[in-house]
Amino acid sequence: MSGKLYGVGLGPGDPSLMTVRAVEVISEADVIAYHSARHGRSIARSIAAKHLRADHIEERLVYPLTTETTDHPGGYKGAMEEFYAEASARLAAHLDAGRTVAVLAEGDPMFYGSYMHMHKRLVDRYDTEVIPGVTSVSAAAARLGTPLAEGEEVLTILPGTLPEEELTARLAATDVAVVMKLGRTFTKVRSALESSGRLGEARYVERATMSGERLAELADVDPESVPYFSVAVLPSQVDVERPEARERGEVVVVGTGPAGPLWLTPETRGALAAADDLVGYTTYLDRVPRRAGQVRHGSDNRVESERAEFALDLARRGRRVAVVSGGDPGVFAMATAVLEVASQEEYADVPVRVLPGVTAANAAAARAGAPLGHDYATISLSDRLKPWEVIAERLRAAASADLVLALYNPGSHSRTWQVGKARELLLEHRAPDTPVVVARDVGGSGERVRIVRLAELDPAEVDMRTILLVGSSQTRAVRRGEGEEIVWTPRRYPEG
Repeated sequence: MSGKLYGVGLGPGDPSLMTVRAVEVISEADVIAYHSARHGRSIARSIAAKHLRADHIEERLVYPLTTETTDHPGGYKGAMEEFYAEASARLAAHLDAGRTVAVLAEGDPMFYGSYMHMHKRLVDRYDTEVIPGVTSVSAAAARLGTPLAEGEEVLTILPGTLPEEELTARLAATDVAVVMKLGRTFTKVRSALESSGRLGEARYVERATMSGERLAELADVDPESVPYFSVAVLPSQVDVERPEARERGEVVVVGTGPAGPLWLTPETRGALAAADDLVGYTTYLDRVPRRAGQVRHGSDNRVESERAEFALDLARRGRRVAVVSGGDPGVFAMATAVLEVASQEEYADVPVRVLPGVTAANAAAARAGAPLGHDYATISLSDRLKPWEVIAERLRAAASADLVLALYNPGSHSRTWQVGKARELLLEHRAPDTPVVVARDVGGSGERVRIVRLAELDPAEVDMRTILLVGSSQTRAVRRGEGEEIVWTPRRYPEG
């Protein structure tokens, strides 16, 4: 009978943190396999050393390269693939001979470890068991003596080998994070933490539970001193006290997209997480996850100037303020109101940033196909802030130019006739069968997206949560197979 393969997690380095099961498996195994660099030393073997017997068969699996370059025709990946194939073949020979094989793995065998490459190649052919181990992530949190993640916080684990922009985006978007595989990636990781606004929170843990362990504020660490066996930690923020005031606050106007968390960008998530105060229309504030220590200031949707002034006053007192807007804050939303007030002399020294969000037009267009594939105009049908005569003139101009139209704020309880009037104006320039996307509550629980013809557009179906996308003369509506109808506007416009 074939032998059994074990992947044995040894924990983060301190031999006393090995599990009882790991010790049992090592003691009973015929073959002990472990990885090492060319110098021959193996951290895994040193952790398990006192449990090895003189009659153990030891298989040293020597990496062909670690940090050096290679002339292998398949490059680094090809060289490692060949190594793992050869190593698994060596283990298979022992298993075929009926021997029990224990492959030692620092931390946990299935967590960024080399054992998994043996496992994938052998699990379908041999009886296999994986013995979990304490990970370096858990060890780092324990040595820091601070909670890693609490309540509804989201923990993100990242390899430092990711591109810097990707690291920045993910660090900005998450609550809690651990970045693995530092060493030569440390400078890049530090830069990503700084760009995401998280450097001040970051802690550094080197060789957790091992000899030579070091804990530090990551911002204070010399990049030249960082080994591979180190991690960056952004610990739990649940009980972290936010300062009452800073020397300088700021206002960030953020767009949450048309609906819930799926529509937030990483940059927006980061800004919302970093804010001391959230200011906005209550419906939009409800889309933002609650965080300990943050103060929410909800208000009615009709007090934009007052809301902007309130946010700027908070920032002037040293608070970091996020003004929450639906969709994109620069499209019929809060960015204009904030910047208008911020242009006053008394707020000239308050920093203001605007972060984009997915617009209602873009969201509705994506649901229907690609109706905004060519030139288009965006017009609000609300006559609360501008006369209807201006709206009508703009509708005529855009329609005569054969532009696709994205019509915002088409109707409400107090505005019931504008959609019908707009339809009449557009029919002077558009064919009755022009496709119109009627999109309500895109991304929300009441989402409904329909495609109708311009002549059949029913104003009674339109409210403030609806956006209308009116096609041009070139816009096409097609039913694909037995599926739903799709709409697109060709990018090429006919000459003449």
